[in-house]
Amino acid sequence: MTRLSVNLNKVALIRNSRGENLPDLVQVVKDCESFGAQGITLHPRPDERHARYSDIPQLREIVTTEFNIEGNPNPRFLELVLNNPPHQCTLVPDDPDALTSSEGWNTIKYHDFLTETIAKLKEKGIRVSIFLDPEERFVEGAKKVGADRIEFYTGHFAKEFKTNPENAVRSHSVAAKLANELGLGVNAGHDLNLENLKFYKDHVEGLLEVSIGHALISDALYYGLENTIQMYLSKLK
Repeated sequence: MTRLSVNLNKVALIRNSRGENLPDLVQVVKDCESFGAQGITLHPRPDERHARYSDIPQLREIVTTEFNIEGNPNPRFLELVLNNPPHQCTLVPDDPDALTSSEGWNTIKYHDFLTETIAKLKEKGIRVSIFLDPEERFVEGAKKVGADRIEFYTGHFAKEFKTNPENAVRSHSVAAKLANELGLGVNAGHDLNLENLKFYKDHVEGLLEVSIGHALISDALYYGLENTIQMYLSKLK
């Protein structure tokens, strides 16, 4: 079964909007895990508009499933991760002022930087995943820089899925097949939702984990958090 990691950035965004601790991120983590979430993801950005750097040490202590920290590996982010080793660190090449992550690494252009960064993380026993567009050349590059896993950016898939599902997933299927042959684990995330998740999972070989935040939290407004997590898990079975 593909694992569901719940991204709690949107919950942190709501908390920050009032300058108080409501909702309490610690309690939400505990509840998500009790409702069936198999992992927790946070993506602290430099402006800390949702997840804060100060959230990481606190949540690392209470996550009982799997803790995944995402982010652009600038010096401050790397220091945070190395000092608070999660189970997995997902490297994402987003600009500091990016609204959301919208593209993956060029693992050829940034070969040396990624190789050095990944080595530092793996020295701490952290599994490293890198955010990729589903292109075979970038998958091959991910293997060469020492990544343990790749996370496919699924934003373009989600947009095209509405009109041409088969074509939307084709490049992901091909790239995942190559990743499996190379011994790379396959994760995915961005704009996956209740409508497209099962189709994606059924067409991407060896999909180990999906990280879902925006859609899941939006659905929870209607269905409730516990019901929503169960609905997403049902799509992955």
